[in-house]
Amino acid sequence: SGHLAAEDELGNSLQGDFDSQVRCIFRKLDATLHDAGGALADIVTMTVFITDVSCNTRMVELRKEFFSEDAYPASTLVTVAALNRPELMVEINAIAVIG
Repeated sequence: SGHLAAEDELGNSLQGDFDSQVRCIFRKLDATLHDAGGALADIVTMTVFITDVSCNTRMVELRKEFFSEDAYPASTLVTVAALNRPELMVEINAIAVIG
């Protein structure tokens, strides 16, 4: 499932805040997986789309907040010109295996 974060769970705008968008996406992914009986640890691969290549290093650091270093899923980082809304800076598509 691909996830975006234009606003947090309370409806607050995340415009221009890369870190908040990434954290919100990982929380949404976690909730989606929890509803299906899984967890972030069940993600086997993910594709991260960012609109600013300079955020690459920050993305790597933020990922450490949600995955243990010995259990990072395989991942691909793609820099794109834009996402479907101008305030969006990141989208994460993840595939998990539950069971």
